[in-house]
Amino acid sequence: MWNRWVLVAACILGGSAVAMGAFQAHGLDNMLEGLGVEQVEAAKRIENCGTAVRYQLAHALAIFATGVLSVASRRKILAPQLLMMLGVCCFSGGLYEIVFRGEATHWAIVPLGGLSLISGWTALAVASVLAVAHMERTGSTG
Repeated sequence: MWNRWVLVAACILGGSAVAMGAFQAHGLDNMLEGLGVEQVEAAKRIENCGTAVRYQLAHALAIFATGVLSVASRRKILAPQLLMMLGVCCFSGGLYEIVFRGEATHWAIVPLGGLSLISGWTALAVASVLAVAHMERTGSTG
């Protein structure tokens, strides 16, 4: 059951990243101009939005891959999944907050999100080695 939610969450993250990227490309500059944001500040916010979109989309794919690996190996890969989801929420979410509000709720939210993403990748490396070893031990590889 958990794997279904991970796969659905990854697809939602991926789809919303595409939507946010489209908004960045086709409407964000007009919105910021309408709010009276200075051109230099608007350029920084647009760049932050692009960074948030790239990281969100890349990690949506990674989270999806963890769901597939979890199903294939019949093992839960919980730590990387949760760390990456938390990381996307904090890192990309924090950058989106800066884009739309001009500031983050707390200065540490984006760096903590980045640390969570890095930790997620590290946990995924460990989980992948363990999953492949389990698959080899049980004879479930091709």
